[in-house]
This record gives sequence, structure tokens and C-alpha cells, in this order.
Amino acid sequence: MNTPTLNAGRITALGRTELTLLVRNRATLTLALLMPLLMVFVLRSSLGDGDGEGARAVGEATLTGGIGMVLLLVVHMNLVSSYVARREELVLKRLRTGEASDLEILAGTALPAAALALAQIAVLAVAGAAALDVGMPQNPLLLVAAVLAGVLMLAALSAVTSSFTRTVETAGLTTLPLFLATVLGSGLFAPTDALPDLAASLCELLPLSGVMTLIRAGWSGGAGGGDLLGAALTALAWIMISVFAVQRWFRWEPRR
Repeated sequence: MNTPTLNAGRITALGRTELTLLVRNRATLTLALLMPLLMVFVLRSSLGDGDGEGARAVGEATLTGGIGMVLLLVVHMNLVSSYVARREELVLKRLRTGEASDLEILAGTALPAAALALAQIAVLAVAGAAALDVGMPQNPLLLVAAVLAGVLMLAALSAVTSSFTRTVETAGLTTLPLFLATVLGSGLFAPTDALPDLAASLCELLPLSGVMTLIRAGWSGGAGGGDLLGAALTALAWIMISVFAVQRWFRWEPRR
């Protein structure tokens, strides 16, 4: 990859083009807009009901799980398809011949998905809290930082995953491992405390586990300083690993 630089104008221009392509792709846009909301309703039903504090805990679990689903579906699954499509159409190769740096090209491609995810999470936080009669986040700054870390990590992981994805049609298969690992092991549907000690310790090392711990702490509070530090270090480590993997393995030309 060439020297990493960032020019807001070029990133915005690339993002605007990518947004136009996203809007034209009705299937992708529908998935990005409706699937997270559908998954939240499924999650809400699976958690059951409760009274008083129980109902509040169920509502908070629904919202934090919904935020995780938005990150997975809108950022990760959408971006893998976008990177693969632009690579196979030689768009990425042509962009590299211009003034934009590699980092600007990747960031511009990711910008619409990231913006859409942040908008959905904001709506989910406000409307969901009102609908489920749940209080607003106790630590909104921590919640915002966790969401931004999740977007950055998943954007990088999407670029890495696209390197091993031959076609847009197979993106659903290559994104499945991270999706299942996160849903089952990062506490979206059930707390990892219910797992055996060894399994819970391993699940804490999954890519989105640290981010989800910070999201839950930002909304509900109650996490200790040690837990927050461990979650932050896990998230940071995965961001660094993902960025290194992008520099090492990202493919700019079609797979033949």
C-alpha cells in the first residue's frame, strides 16, 4: 500500500459516489435498513419478559444487542460486498492511479456504510429506549467511543475478509464465521458469564467481545475499571491486527 494520507475532500467525494451506488442497489439497501430492525425484534422476543428491574434489563439487553447487530449487518456484511464488487469491477485499480491514497480509497468506500450504521444506532438508542421504557445511556461518551471503535474494527475486518471472497455472491459465506462467533460468543443474545470458565475466557478474546463489553457498560454501567481496561485493550488489539492484515493481504485487483 502507498503512503497513508487523509484528505477530507477526496474521502467525501468517494463516499458520495459509493452512497449513490448503495442507493441504486435496492437489495443491499433494504438489507442494511430493515434487517437490523428485524433482528432486534427477534432478539427482544428471545429474551422474554419481566417486571420492574427485570423488564429494564431485558430492554437494555435488546438495545445493546441491536447495536451489535447493526454493526455486523450494516458495516461488516455490507462492506465486504462493496469491496469485492469494486475490486471485481476494476474500480479500486483505477482509483489507485489517481491522487487518492490507499487509505482514502478504503475510507471513502466505507464512509456510507459507517454513516448509515451510526444513524441507525442513534435512532435505535432514542426510539428504542422510549419504546422499551429504558433509560438513556448512563455513560454516553463511553458508548459513542465503543461504537466508533466497532465501526473502525469492522471496516478493517471487512477489507481483510474481502481479500478471501471471490465474488459478491459468496460474501454471505465469508462473513458468516464472524457473524456467528459474535452472536454466539460476544454476548449479543446471552451473557458469556453463563458459559464455562474456559469457554467464557476464550469468548472474551473474540473480535467484537471487547466492543460489546464497552457498549453494555456505556449503556448500563456497573462494569469495573479492570473489566473496562481489558475490553478496551482487546478492542485496540483487534483494530491493530486488522489494520496490519489489510496492509498485508488486501487485494486491489480481481481474483482470477
